[in-house]
Amino acid sequence: MPYKEMTNSAIRQPLRRLLANLMQNLRNGSEERTIKTKAGHIRYQEFYPAESKPILDEIDRVLAAHYGFTDEELDFIPSAKLRTGINYDIKYRMGRDAESEEK
Repeated sequence: MPYKEMTNSAIRQPLRRLLANLMQNLRNGSEERTIKTKAGHIRYQEFYPAESKPILDEIDRVLAAHYGFTDEELDFIPSAKLRTGINYDIKYRMGRDAESEEK
């Protein structure tokens, strides 16, 4: 995907805020774990990005605006939890559009 410099402050500022929120949300939702190995104890921090899905979806929306994606293209951007686009499961796997057309 080609790189497009982000010069528009109307996009850059919200993205900075969202990224700061994401980092804080990831830290707040993480857990410190310790495991025992042959080499000794290892302490690490475990993160759960699926819990940050609403923030990740909003970041996707801001980046989609920056790159000029259509709403349909945005639907196919992989999300953190489902590995499918933001609305992909609802619209395409569950047939929401098909049901609404039949009614």
